[in-house]
Amino acid sequence: MKQVTAIILCVFTLSACEQGSKEGFGTFMGAIGGALVGAALTDGGGGHGRGGRYGRGGRGGGDGAAIMLGALAGAAIGNSIGKSLDEADRIKMHQAQQAAFENYPSGQSATWYNPDTGNSGSYVPQPAYENNEGQYCREYQQTVTIGGQAENAYGKACRQPDGSWKIV
Repeated sequence: MKQVTAIILCVFTLSACEQGSKEGFGTFMGAIGGALVGAALTDGGGGHGRGGRYGRGGRGGGDGAAIMLGALAGAAIGNSIGKSLDEADRIKMHQAQQAAFENYPSGQSATWYNPDTGNSGSYVPQPAYENNEGQYCREYQQTVTIGGQAENAYGKACRQPDGSWKIV
């Protein structure tokens, strides 16, 4: 997890150079998602943190490389998406995201569409579960379509004390 934290801090620092930049926002969010996917893939199965095939804390070799590759791939995809999403797109995307996590049954798609840009997307939440900190969380699949090109991503969000959902 130290590698994930280091990667996230590096990407955050680099993306902060472009204040208000859509590319910086997309790069940052993509790198976080990619690093988490890389970490989950090296977890030894299950992707839920502790206990995989190698037991608690006993990960297989090469996990740093998988996390780094995941972060780089996620950053590239996120940068590409970020270039094309304007503020209205992000607002509509966030509204669909919150609705999907809070109100939609597992497997049902919450969609968004911006008629001004033609960009669209969806969130498909999975069953809720309680994590070790007592938060309710949901894994999800996200699709974003920009200029007819669809990009897919997977992630996890947890309900915060104020009732909002935060991607973790």
